[in-house]
Amino acid sequence: MLKNLKLELEILGAVVTMYDKRNKLSEAVLQELHHHFPHKIFQSIIPRSVRLAEAPSFGQTILQFDPISKGAKAYEKLTAEILEFIDDCS
Repeated sequence: MLKNLKLELEILGAVVTMYDKRNKLSEAVLQELHHHFPHKIFQSIIPRSVRLAEAPSFGQTILQFDPISKGAKAYEKLTAEILEFIDDCS
């Protein structure tokens, strides 16, 4: 089974998802992640969203289902952040 693992795999970072700014627990978890994994948490945060939850039920991505939703905008921001990170590394 270990033959299939890429031992030199490097993790770019973690993505915070299902974040609810109204929930104190979400903020506490975010702070803990930054404390324990500084420089490994992407700045883009994916919010908890009914529209994000509904999209798969319709067989669509959030960009197809509701491209102007907060969730879609958050994923677009994350994509740009990852692409910038990769570009900076090369």
